[in-house]
Amino acid sequence: MKKKLLAVILAAAAVCGSVAPVYAADSELVLYTWDGMFPQEVLDGFEEETGTKVVFSHFDTDETMLEKVSMAEGGDYDVVIADDYILEKIIEEGLATKLDKEKLSNLGNVNPLYQGQFYDKNDEYTVPYGAGMPLIVYDPEEVDIDIKGYADLWDESLEDSVALIGNYRVINGITLLTMGKSMNEEDVDTIKEAGEKLKELALNVRLIQEDNTQNALLNGEASVAFLYTSQVTAALAENPDLKVVYPEEGLGFGIMGMFIPSQAPNAEVAYQFVDYILRPEISAQCTDYIGYYSTNKAADELVNPDLVVPDSVTSGEIIHNVSAEAEEQYNKNWTEFKAACD
Repeated sequence: MKKKLLAVILAAAAVCGSVAPVYAADSELVLYTWDGMFPQEVLDGFEEETGTKVVFSHFDTDETMLEKVSMAEGGDYDVVIADDYILEKIIEEGLATKLDKEKLSNLGNVNPLYQGQFYDKNDEYTVPYGAGMPLIVYDPEEVDIDIKGYADLWDESLEDSVALIGNYRVINGITLLTMGKSMNEEDVDTIKEAGEKLKELALNVRLIQEDNTQNALLNGEASVAFLYTSQVTAALAENPDLKVVYPEEGLGFGIMGMFIPSQAPNAEVAYQFVDYILRPEISAQCTDYIGYYSTNKAADELVNPDLVVPDSVTSGEIIHNVSAEAEEQYNKNWTEFKAACD
């Protein structure tokens, strides 16, 4: 009887020309990332469409994630989202599945700007989920120059007017970009040179603050700010007349990427979930929810315009690990710069 029923089902499928994906009613997808990374309606939609229950587990740091996935030898979790620098370690340790791209029909939606990065140069193991991008934002009513890039932050007209985030590698990096160098420069003498140039910026710095840096711009304490993505969107939400600059020297950004662990318990459903997230309308919901830049080109028209990089931006650089000697000099630059700002 069962064989006869199966034959009827297959015959019906043949008439229709294709067989739709079949999910076990009790299947489960274990999603592992930070808290607050998905709107509930997106997860509910996947459950309703597939019959797969999404079990959400979250970590506090990328290092915690690496430890847990390592202990599980690439098992326990079906889809993981983490930061670029830790993805490099995941891949090196053989903890990520080499993707079968035939199972990801929406992979072509990814913006090429975020592909081919240092941690996965051939895009074999990861799929971008969102991007963080520090940018210059300024009040055109309070600034006399047309700011086009990082170099303009050194302009003498901006004395005691600039608010900066407190990320030592990023600030060193944008200084190097003004010199035509990489944000990941390894030559110690070149980094020292950048340190000297960075100290020249001190006269223009009003404050260095890691959290809520946009408030200095909004309350008038500063007229120019170099801000994280979430701070940029918060500033624009309160004052849409502020001007955002995509620096002509090039962008620095960070990427959050999705991967399927090498021994994922439910790999087939994991592929379905990643492909579901890559749909333009689903990706747009996620982008608006997390407030990071869209990495899905097909979703750009559907998301908050403040979270879409202009088409003119075609390249960028991610900060990654450098040698111990270079790292030491970056730290020294930062210490001396902060002292000069006091």
